[in-house]
Amino acid sequence: MNGLNGSLGSVAIALRTLADPWQIGDVEIGGRVVLAPMAGISAQAFRRQGRRFGAHLVCSEMVSACGLDYGNERTHDYLRIAADERPLAVQIFGGEPDRMARAARMVVDAGADIVDINMGCPVRKVTKTGAGCSLLEQNGGDGACRIVEAVADAVDVPVTVKMRRGARDGSMTFLTVGPRLVEAGARTLTLHPRSAQQMYTGVADHALTALLVEAVDVPVIASGDITSRLRAEAVLHGTGCAAVMVARAAQGNPWLLQELATGLDVEPSNDEVAAELVLYAQAVAREMGERRAVPYLRKFHGWYLRRGRFDRTLRAELGATRTLDDIKRLLYAAAPGACQLVAARAAELDVDDPGDTELGLPVSIYGGG
Repeated sequence: MNGLNGSLGSVAIALRTLADPWQIGDVEIGGRVVLAPMAGISAQAFRRQGRRFGAHLVCSEMVSACGLDYGNERTHDYLRIAADERPLAVQIFGGEPDRMARAARMVVDAGADIVDINMGCPVRKVTKTGAGCSLLEQNGGDGACRIVEAVADAVDVPVTVKMRRGARDGSMTFLTVGPRLVEAGARTLTLHPRSAQQMYTGVADHALTALLVEAVDVPVIASGDITSRLRAEAVLHGTGCAAVMVARAAQGNPWLLQELATGLDVEPSNDEVAAELVLYAQAVAREMGERRAVPYLRKFHGWYLRRGRFDRTLRAELGATRTLDDIKRLLYAAAPGACQLVAARAAELDVDDPGDTELGLPVSIYGGG
């Protein structure tokens, strides 16, 4: 059996909806759609857009505990928190309990509502340092438990863990270590039921999520292959999980979050797609400066354009742009109604939110889990 394609045995069908509120510790969350932490993606512009389209909880990309401790000059961004993106989970990664505790205190002092610990990243740059998914396998999970205990003792906000099933295909490490992480102080577990060996290939086996739900007495968030409302509801009801986490499917597709949150499956027009990409590009440029934003945005162009019917050459033309004005010019030429939509929506958005705070936290350049 793989995923929800077969029977889930004794798992009861949960009588909850994606719109139902829930809690992580004492943090109230307005619904059950969570936007995943994704390295190189989950900057503030992405999180605020996610909240605007209906995500009930958003997460930062993972922040290096070592980078926080040393102010590593190779780190490439600064985390900001705005009032309209809260509640916000800030994800940290590392392999040393004391250093992770210090990092947790720093992000909480800066305003994080939840501290999430990355135990899912399969990227070699991370796992070779003893962090990410490798924590689950070290000494039977003892190191992972020490980190959770140290972080939970260091902060007064809920501590959560995002993890994979284990390092190798067929691993059931999550089922032995997961309950111990809860005993150590984790208030919620997020399971991406692929192995580190799989990376992002194959399918996410949410039958494993159902097993974890039965094994622990804290909320479990289901991550992996949440690509439609039908799929999200099947995972929510079939596993008994508390919430679903959307990751790659939301890249360039905030309308999926809207569908999950409201039940409305609305196909955006070319004008709407182009307008949203312009608004997103402007937000990214405000966050990191135009010089960095333009090359950063190139990976997003194709993700957005696949939602519309655009000329095949547009993506290549956008990839050759050097300024934000060039991006806007091409998009407005391809979708003439987008300019008016941008003007109307920009007036609705509080783009100069005085609640924005630059925290000076170096953010990881590594891949997520």
